[in-house]
Amino acid sequence: MFEYLKGRITDLTPTYAVVEAGEIGYHIHISLHTYTRIKDTGEVLLYIHHVIREDAHLLFGFSDRTERELFRQLVSVSGIGANTARLILSSMSPEDLRQTIVTENVALLQGIKGIGTKTAQRVIVDLRDKVGKIPENGEILQIQGNSVLEESLSALVTLGFPRARVRKVVEKIVAGDPSKAVEEIVKEALKVL
Repeated sequence: MFEYLKGRITDLTPTYAVVEAGEIGYHIHISLHTYTRIKDTGEVLLYIHHVIREDAHLLFGFSDRTERELFRQLVSVSGIGANTARLILSSMSPEDLRQTIVTENVALLQGIKGIGTKTAQRVIVDLRDKVGKIPENGEILQIQGNSVLEESLSALVTLGFPRARVRKVVEKIVAGDPSKAVEEIVKEALKVL
């Protein structure tokens, strides 16, 4: 239904962006990969995947067509919903995900919250022949947020982790290296959680 949305970023976190286009603010769910690419811009173009459910219409945005295509392929796998697909794309870059699937690295996929052995195997079986066919492509950029700690906490809680556990992990990561960016903290925390 929607191909892309182009506009001004009015709110940005590691899990969603609000983009104003035509005087309407669109709440768009994004992956950590997309956040990294758009965080320093005011204007953005996001490729959209529209999910229509009985109780909601959801927009998922991606900085390039390649990531959107990987997302669409992930949600085509039985047992993988839109939020799980976004979590997978937040845990690894599209290129790393391709490599993981092509090399049939079940253990790496199992390390992602919500992905068990059978689901990881199903992803590999269903997608290993398809991921090589996705054309290389890319673009886009975006904006700011609150404190690094709070943004990291917010992102991980939004992805479904309990706040108390996340806070301990994030505080430990920040204490180890206070100069880390939000996306680095979230990626490191995803490995621990």
